[in-house]
Amino acid sequence: MEDVPRRPYRRVILKISGESFAKPGEHGIDPAELAAIAQEIATAASGETQVAVVVGGGNIIRGATLAQPGRIDQSTADYMGMLATVINGMALREALAGLGQDCRLMTAIDIPAVGERFIRARALRHFEKGRTLVLAAGTGNPFFTTDTCAALRGAELNADVLLKATKVDGVYTADPKQDPTATRYETLTFSEAVAKQLRVMDLTALTMCMEHNLPVVVFDFKTPGNIRRVVAGERIGTLVTN
Repeated sequence: MEDVPRRPYRRVILKISGESFAKPGEHGIDPAELAAIAQEIATAASGETQVAVVVGGGNIIRGATLAQPGRIDQSTADYMGMLATVINGMALREALAGLGQDCRLMTAIDIPAVGERFIRARALRHFEKGRTLVLAAGTGNPFFTTDTCAALRGAELNADVLLKATKVDGVYTADPKQDPTATRYETLTFSEAVAKQLRVMDLTALTMCMEHNLPVVVFDFKTPGNIRRVVAGERIGTLVTN
């Protein structure tokens, strides 16, 4: 079947994990990793596509892990994780601004000295003005992951697609590091992902995308140019749809 040229998406939600800001096996924010991510996003956002980036905070704090010993309540640990995403969001905003990219940091909890409170109408106005959004603090509620935040913001902002940037080039039948026979899915349905318990994203996020008919592309962002290519509509990684 002949390949059909694909058009760039009109509006995308790009989900980047906190680990992306650190070198493999390390914590915190590595300047080189931050610069590479910012350059990729700035290049992708320089076209006609509106981009909102949802950042994780696992390079600093993972709420679920912090709460496991039982000394810190899960709710408190999750709020600490939200603050970690704000730190990453501030760093990414500054890196993007340094590249000349007009952007705004919007948070789900009130930190007026750091960023704007996320308000849908205001976010849409920023898009109209050609600005890139960096979305931090998750949904603003404990017990919800940043994957769920990405799905929620995608539905709220009428995004065309949710792009999940990972360290692997898609969704596999099994963990390719442990099973050499594992194969990658080119396409997948939400129902299949749920039934086969494939680790696309957490179940709440997956269900929200399914209910709102929001396609998800899981792709390897470490390959230079991949963010630009996926935003431009090129078929890379695994596409998950209804």
